[in-house]
Amino acid sequence: MGERAPHNRFYRNGPDHLSREPVDFVHVRRRFDFRSIEIGRWVTRAEREAAAGHFYNALCDLMLILQGPESLISLRGTLSLQYGTGGRPGVSAHYSPATRSFALAKNAGPGSIAHEWFHAFDHHMGSKAFSGLGHNVFASGAWLNEARPVIHPLNALLFACFEAVLLSEDGSQPRASASVDERQGVFYYSRPEELCARAFEAFVQDAAIKNGFLVKGTRATREAELGLYPQGAQRARCNAAFGRYFHALGRALYRQQPV
Repeated sequence: MGERAPHNRFYRNGPDHLSREPVDFVHVRRRFDFRSIEIGRWVTRAEREAAAGHFYNALCDLMLILQGPESLISLRGTLSLQYGTGGRPGVSAHYSPATRSFALAKNAGPGSIAHEWFHAFDHHMGSKAFSGLGHNVFASGAWLNEARPVIHPLNALLFACFEAVLLSEDGSQPRASASVDERQGVFYYSRPEELCARAFEAFVQDAAIKNGFLVKGTRATREAELGLYPQGAQRARCNAAFGRYFHALGRALYRQQPV
């Protein structure tokens, strides 16, 4: 019997980026200029074809939400993508600073793109928004640790995002994630890079363009009930800060593109 394509179970309401043309991962790499794309050996041809279309739509939708060009998505061609390979036991998706790549498991990974992409972006900006730091530093952690910033209007807008996420209006740090870490005996949810990636997920999910392959779970999930995503007034502050930053960043990147 021939391979059957997986059912399209990911809701989206964005524009038709595929134009009824078949898209594979070669198209994805060329469109966004990823450094490399690796597909796992256990991903079937039908799964590969379906995933390529989902990735293409999700990344195009993210580009529209962020109001930036393709170079933003691939972080100027420095980012690699893995699908169905490079995973870790019990982990559906992860970003590797050492290889500057993000990996999604073929079954459990979809919906994690926004989270892992922001980890990559946060890492990418560490050595650009701050001076005197190594290459494995995340910008969010550097900001919280009061590293020496690179003075620039765009960086000021990025730092405003970190402030909205990592500090409450009274200047204290949010407690929900720290409480979960204390109960589980780990230091994970309250790390600045995790807090910022989850806030970015919320920003993307709250956008007018919806895509379940790109992001899901920031509202009606157990993690949301535990307060691991921004809520209420803080969520609104984070969304506004991210919106201002990426609007300005996108305009700057478009101006730099050749005519």
